[in-house]
Amino acid sequence: MPSRSSDPLDAVLTGATEQIRSAVAGLGVPNPVVVIDGRSGAGKTSLAARLVRAWPLPQPVQLLALDSVYPGWDGLARGAEIARQGALLPHSRQRIGRWHRWDWQHDEPAEAHAVDPDLGLIVEGCGALTRASAPLTHMTVWVDGPASARRSRALERDGDVFRDHWDMWAAQEDAHIAREHPAQLATMVFTTP
Repeated sequence: MPSRSSDPLDAVLTGATEQIRSAVAGLGVPNPVVVIDGRSGAGKTSLAARLVRAWPLPQPVQLLALDSVYPGWDGLARGAEIARQGALLPHSRQRIGRWHRWDWQHDEPAEAHAVDPDLGLIVEGCGALTRASAPLTHMTVWVDGPASARRSRALERDGDVFRDHWDMWAAQEDAHIAREHPAQLATMVFTTP
């Protein structure tokens, strides 16, 4: 059912959630893996949270947000590789995965988290969709939108903490896009306003 929201972002995210939910339900696997990638402020985190709430299978789904994994502001590529090696690869082999939360305050790895191979998994974050990660998934999603709107949303969400790092982070996103072409690897692409 189409969204009746007067908020254009909400309408896109509602429609995207329903499309992904329907596709996941049609996969016919008990523990599907969905990777959601996109630029900062595009709506990836909101989309992932909505998908968790709307998960169509009886078993709950696990969410790994790369914001919890990136090893610092210059760690986009490294964080994506940590998620691939620690969560996606073991999950694809029906083995328990493990990743460590990054403690941004102390600038070091913190506690470990397990990834259950018997449950579905959503990995969300800039850099998550690569040529190496795509074969380990059942569904891949790319989310993007106009730069000014994305920047405004990201800075409203994270404030001055992100403002000082925006250009450095955007350069890492540019490098990821040039290297991996994630929109071309995506089975679904959504553009937010």
